[in-house]
Amino acid sequence: MTTIPHIAILGTGSMGAAVLSGLLQPGIEVTGGVTATNRSAAKADALAALDGVNAVALERDPEGNRTAAAAADIVLIGVKPGMVPALLEEIAPVLRPGTIVVSLAAGVSVATFERLLPEHTIVVRSMPNTPAVVGRAVTGISAGTRADAAAMATVHEVFSTVGEVLEVPEEQIDALSTISGSGPAYVFLLIEALTEAALAKGFTREQADIMVQGTFRGASELLAQSEKTPEELRIQVTSPQGTTERALNVLQGAGLPALFAEATDAALARARELARA
Repeated sequence: MTTIPHIAILGTGSMGAAVLSGLLQPGIEVTGGVTATNRSAAKADALAALDGVNAVALERDPEGNRTAAAAADIVLIGVKPGMVPALLEEIAPVLRPGTIVVSLAAGVSVATFERLLPEHTIVVRSMPNTPAVVGRAVTGISAGTRADAAAMATVHEVFSTVGEVLEVPEEQIDALSTISGSGPAYVFLLIEALTEAALAKGFTREQADIMVQGTFRGASELLAQSEKTPEELRIQVTSPQGTTERALNVLQGAGLPALFAEATDAALARARELARA
């Protein structure tokens, strides 16, 4: 049994809800349960049906964020980046000494959090990705200036409930977002493209989905269970002068590795633009 201190999730959108689902898994005990706030009553009512969740609708209780933050040991900030400063200013007066405030907001720096929150709070920045919904996230976490090893271990435990966790310096968190944060979109794009290729060769949509999605799942599982590197596995399936080799020559000739480098560089540039804004 993993025990986690009382948590408040302020702004339980898609990512906040994904983390919430991990906290509700068997073997996880959140002391005092989880308080989850949302603007709408309809969303709050849906969350209230979950065992161990105290759901608060801000349209019913405008003080809900402050009340939730005041009682929590860990506060997850799940609102949109543009809404973060106002929320931090709202809850700052009620946070108890030692409260760990964790950002789920892309592009908002630790410095912004620490400037708007009391010195007796601890700030940690995080970057989960969407597979958190199925417990397969890769989450990057970065320590603020007041975050000690114990605080980071606590945050690590929280995100371990939805997948794997990497601790990196904050200067790397935006770069991490271009790999694991945006990465699921890259995979989905490849799946779309290979599916279209299958359809063009006369397969039905159902057949194409089985072939392509099954191949991605199988290849990922093979890599996870193998002691070989991706390169070794690729070479293993690539017979000399065979069909796979011919196909790979086309992809590599088109500069696929360089294209991924260019794409992630573009994403990183945009992340830095958003941070400055």
